[in-house]
Amino acid sequence: MQNFDTLLLSLPIADVSSAFWDSTLPGKAITILLFLGSAMAWTIMYTKGVQLRMAGRTTAYFLEAFRSSKKNPTALYAREEEYPATPLNEIYLAGCEALGDELAARGIDPDDALMSETSSELHRRLTLNQLETIRSVVDRHVADEALKLEEQMGMLATAVSAAPFLGLLGTVWGVMDAFSGMAISGSAALSAVAPGISGALLTTIVGLIVALPSMVGYNLLSAQIRRISVQMDNFAQEFTSEIQNMYVIEG
Repeated sequence: MQNFDTLLLSLPIADVSSAFWDSTLPGKAITILLFLGSAMAWTIMYTKGVQLRMAGRTTAYFLEAFRSSKKNPTALYAREEEYPATPLNEIYLAGCEALGDELAARGIDPDDALMSETSSELHRRLTLNQLETIRSVVDRHVADEALKLEEQMGMLATAVSAAPFLGLLGTVWGVMDAFSGMAISGSAALSAVAPGISGALLTTIVGLIVALPSMVGYNLLSAQIRRISVQMDNFAQEFTSEIQNMYVIEG
């Protein structure tokens, strides 16, 4: 019991609530703003983490299904299999639709060409220019899906960089007010400025509490986004290569 009491005495005696009420009005406003920023950052990290985790899992399923149908790159489209949680699904659908449009422009029924498990020589009618058109559509959707993955990451990056400076602003402002009050009162006693300084330092503490988890979350989420982005780029090249092998005229 004595050891427990000693441990309690060795703990910091700072009272966060007292420090908050001892801070100036700007300090209170900055602290509340930082708490709101913390709530926003945690919300983004949670929702984005769930989204990317689901996208990563579904991407693996999609790639496995696509590569198991190598004899026909449009087999998943023909079977109407969709994997909406992965960005590769939108890229794939856009590529298949672009392929159908180019086949229709050559007088080939897209339903016949895309929905069959094998491709006859009659369907091998695409030119290299048409292939480039399909590749452009696929690349454009890769860029669009990359932008969707990056949504809200800018706000999280803002929390990482702005929170410490906002906390420092509150601290400097609070310390300045504390010393100004000491000059006006004419008292140089530490007890006269200690509550104000304690309240001023609270904003720096809250700023760091906001910034540190946000920085860790931002780095982890960015790593997942990079991995999925690489998978999208690789799939786009793989998909267009399969279309070239199956549909483009040789020579």
